[in-house]
Amino acid sequence: MQFWLTARDTLSRWIFQWRGPEDGTVLLVQRRVFILPTRHGWLFAVILVLMLIGAINYDLSLGFLLAFLLGAAGLQSMLHTFRNLAHLRITPGRTEPVFAGELAAFSLLISNETRLDRFALAVTADRKAAEFFDVEAGGSANVTIRIPAPQRGWMQAGRLMLFTRYPVGLFRAWSYVHPGLPVLVYPAPAPTGVPLPPPQAGEGNGGVQGSGQDEFQTLRAYRQGDSLRHIAWKALARKDELLTKQFAGQSNAELWLDWEAVPGRTDVEARLSQLARWILDADAAGLSWGMRLPGITLAPAAGPAHRHNCLQALALFGDT
Repeated sequence: MQFWLTARDTLSRWIFQWRGPEDGTVLLVQRRVFILPTRHGWLFAVILVLMLIGAINYDLSLGFLLAFLLGAAGLQSMLHTFRNLAHLRITPGRTEPVFAGELAAFSLLISNETRLDRFALAVTADRKAAEFFDVEAGGSANVTIRIPAPQRGWMQAGRLMLFTRYPVGLFRAWSYVHPGLPVLVYPAPAPTGVPLPPPQAGEGNGGVQGSGQDEFQTLRAYRQGDSLRHIAWKALARKDELLTKQFAGQSNAELWLDWEAVPGRTDVEARLSQLARWILDADAAGLSWGMRLPGITLAPAAGPAHRHNCLQALALFGDT
């Protein structure tokens, strides 16, 4: 059984020219486009054969005329189906990170540099759901295909199929593309309920700050993660130096999201999920925080870039 599966895969790679991930723009040249009749096409061919047999049997001139006319129309539709897919350019677009369990969105730019409009094109990853689109002559179309992301880490779009049955559905032309289009999958955050760990004594770079109603104390150099509300804009205009206001009531405690602070004796994935939840909670509360993992320490900071860096560290934790 294994021999036949291996032989089938080898034959498929040879026939369909599966190359693995392809970086950059892919051009669908003629040898990359395949075409076969659909079920309706095979039925159409059987009907034509029966019409031809009947015309021969009864010597019907009009029967010959109708059979050959319909046959010519079928061959013409085959040409249009093939031309509808050939010579398109596929360029991978940008991807955005997602959480495990969500749908990863892969963007493709389909360009048509010919003088022919392209209609009823489709792209699919699993042959169950497809995204349909048209591309006008000399134009392009942005197509987004969504694929389930079951686990954290880097995820590839995999082999995609572009196909069309235009114009009448008698033939189906298709081509395979495997864009080098990875997306980062964060760990699925744990349900809400476990509070953030208490702040720890530190240098005051991040974590818990006062409400903003305390008495102004001094200015210090700006540190990444400081609130924009505390920046001394007037001092910046005078000295061309970015400074942050400090208040007498400001806490010097730091918020650390620590691997060892996750409550309970949980496995690796459960710890990563809880840390992801804490990152989202701290970010939503406008706090700055640091994170400690075995062998990895991220200094306290805040903002979208720090949030991404922490979630990326969780997504790639344990990868070699």
